[in-house]
Amino acid sequence: MEIVEQIVEAALAQEALQLRSLIQQFLRNNPRFEALPSFSSEDPVKFALAAAIIELLAEQTNQLPPSWTIEAGALSEPIFLLKSAEKMKRLRQLCVEKSPPSFKKRGFYAPPNFLSFA
Repeated sequence: MEIVEQIVEAALAQEALQLRSLIQQFLRNNPRFEALPSFSSEDPVKFALAAAIIELLAEQTNQLPPSWTIEAGALSEPIFLLKSAEKMKRLRQLCVEKSPPSFKKRGFYAPPNFLSFA
């Protein structure tokens, strides 16, 4: 699951191009999401983000997510995954209102089409 950790790191660093590249690399292997091993992290933020990303990608590929994703709780403070959402009021509002459900329920905010290129 090393690539998932790299994906999580890129998302937290708000590195959109690196994130896109890593997601595409991950999806090229046609993962069977339901069978993915649990993401191992002592950091609850990273664990929650890994769960959110994996759930979203599973949904986009019409698969079931792995069972471990339900263990990921919500954050105490929200995190916006786009740098520009910090400065652009309308984008920030869009992220709050339309963030993908797997992200929103855990306290991560991104636009509704986040990672839809994948």
